[in-house]
Amino acid sequence: MSERALPGFAVALLFAVLITFGSFLLFVVQPLVARLALPPLGGAPGVWNSAMMVFQILLLGGYGYAHAIGRLAIQTQALLHIGLLSLSTISLPISLAHIPDAPSGSEALWVPVLFVATIGPVFLLLSAQASLMQRWYAGISGRNPYRLYAASNLGSFAGLVAYPFFVEPRLALGEQSGLWSKGFVLLIVLVGLAALIVRRKAVREAPSETLNTAEETRVSGRTIVLWIALAAVPSGLMLSTTTLLTTDLMAMPLLWVIPLGLYLLSFSVAFSDTGDWARILGTYAPIPLLLVGGLAMISGGQSNPAIALAMVALLFVLAVALHGRLYALRPAPSRLTFFYLVVAAGGALGGTFTALIAPLIFDWVYEHALLLLAAALLLPQRSFLAMAGRCLAGVQASPRFGIALALLALALSIWLHFAVEASAGVQILLAAALLILLGTASVGRARLYVGVLALLMLGMGGYATIETSFAGQRSRSYFGVYSVQKSADGAMLRLNHGTTMHGEQWIAPERRLEPTAYYGLGSGAGLVLAAADRDAKVGIVGLGVGTLACYRKPAQDWTFFEIDPQVLRYSRGGPFTFLSSCAPSAKIVFGDARLQLSQQSGETFDVLAVDAFTSDAIPIHLMTREAFAVYGDVLEDDGVLLVHISNRFVDLAPMVSALGREGGWYGLVRDDLGDLPEGLSQSRWIALGRNRTALRDALGSTGGLWSPLPPPREAAWTDDNASLTSLF
Repeated sequence: MSERALPGFAVALLFAVLITFGSFLLFVVQPLVARLALPPLGGAPGVWNSAMMVFQILLLGGYGYAHAIGRLAIQTQALLHIGLLSLSTISLPISLAHIPDAPSGSEALWVPVLFVATIGPVFLLLSAQASLMQRWYAGISGRNPYRLYAASNLGSFAGLVAYPFFVEPRLALGEQSGLWSKGFVLLIVLVGLAALIVRRKAVREAPSETLNTAEETRVSGRTIVLWIALAAVPSGLMLSTTTLLTTDLMAMPLLWVIPLGLYLLSFSVAFSDTGDWARILGTYAPIPLLLVGGLAMISGGQSNPAIALAMVALLFVLAVALHGRLYALRPAPSRLTFFYLVVAAGGALGGTFTALIAPLIFDWVYEHALLLLAAALLLPQRSFLAMAGRCLAGVQASPRFGIALALLALALSIWLHFAVEASAGVQILLAAALLILLGTASVGRARLYVGVLALLMLGMGGYATIETSFAGQRSRSYFGVYSVQKSADGAMLRLNHGTTMHGEQWIAPERRLEPTAYYGLGSGAGLVLAAADRDAKVGIVGLGVGTLACYRKPAQDWTFFEIDPQVLRYSRGGPFTFLSSCAPSAKIVFGDARLQLSQQSGETFDVLAVDAFTSDAIPIHLMTREAFAVYGDVLEDDGVLLVHISNRFVDLAPMVSALGREGGWYGLVRDDLGDLPEGLSQSRWIALGRNRTALRDALGSTGGLWSPLPPPREAAWTDDNASLTSLF
């Protein structure tokens, strides 16, 4: 390498490192701040979508800032940017802002305010880094700056992967915040170094030349609208895919970052000079969209890990295809910051629709299906029939062909619906295969293709999903989607939260008040509550359908703690009658249970049952050292703490054992397994007490049904350091 080439290489390397490091910091801080916000929101799966909406709006503000100061002289840009970066450090280290608690039902609006107050200025300035540094690099090198956007997204992807696998499991939240703050200061130093180099190398007349070039390369309004659409749809799909995963699987940083990481990686693939993969995926994307997207309207379908994985893969394919088309429409480098500003506006639009608007207007995750249809309309479709030959291309272009195909698709969709209702496997496979073939034949005629895809979605469970909405059997809140369904034999009603069953009740009048599901007479809760004193004070964290209420004895005082007011509409005056029949005078306290328990002003309980962990969106802050200290404060000295840990994916018993060891609790576990009577589900409850003798007395003659706790984890969770990854 020549002496002359070396400085140019060094400058390019500096800018690549600066952009990559800035993006790394940007996308480490996102899950960090969202993790800080989980405790006051009860582990709600909507936290990440709210966070992403705020981040996308701040990203838009950052790109707007970069575009605005890009018109200034380089020296002025550098002084202004470094000055604002330095000023923003007064908000470090990062900690959750102190604002008034969210009014019940307003979480979707309160959470964005919380995030802006916590990280707003720092995030806005940091989000301007990539486009601003690319603008500086283009000004001094004259080279294509768009390749650095790929470096930016690789840095973002690395940050997202690093957080759940390396940062969260190893560092407490305070340590994470402190280390991130040091990285931010280092970034300011690197920006200062870049500013010195730019000042020395930039041509004095560069700002005016940039303005003239921008005027000569005006972009049409139609192109701008297309940019917005091509950016909005993948952004919205990323969040809707996250909603499906965190509602049907669990709310945790690992499942937050997988869709976002692949979304960012799609930019790196699409924004490449060769564009081979973007071209390949753009050509064949309509096929996986039919195969996987056709399943998008099955209620709870994403609880199947194979379908969930396929949906995530489909997100990547569609994002690459749409971003590839976006890259093909990119303007000259002189319009770079404007282009990124419009792309950020599209991303913010898609995020706002998915995170804020959709939960208010839909009672199910209909936004995911709608965004898939929008993606189908925007894909760069190339007819497979045209690729096969001129004769077939002529057939596809015929209006009669389109009408015939549409009518046939409608008939197949109806047939598929009835086959799904009857669980007729062979018919389902045949009807779906024929619809997929028709969809493949319609590629190249976008509206026809979208119609076939929509009919496939409707046939594969969509009609039933819409029917449930019209019947008023489903509702949606910030904390998820609830639906009331009958069991397969029609003998019971069930309340589902996503795909988690939260309780069920017999329809037959003579059996209406029998304890069901996880709460049978042989369950841990049933054994303890049945043996409780006649005048005991009982607290229940998690209302569900109110099944436990039917263990109440006339002189007992019961209090339920519930974070989502939407649940009460099902258990009081709704289809489930446990609460109204067995404990009509029970006190209902809304809000985060841990916060409400800490404000009980001296009130104590003889039995406290924490029934908050059967859902896959696990509220970690209810299972930390600090949380168990709160439970101990509100329990009588001889009181019993019950913890329900039945869960499909996570074994919480070793963690409860570790928390019991640290808090001086004595514990036993009750596994109600084996062949259970109809209407009961296998369950696992842990009973803890401060006094071993008192705990044995509370269990009475049923003590022999309990077993010792399993060996504890090495370290118990704390508010500052907790990760689900190790407990799968």
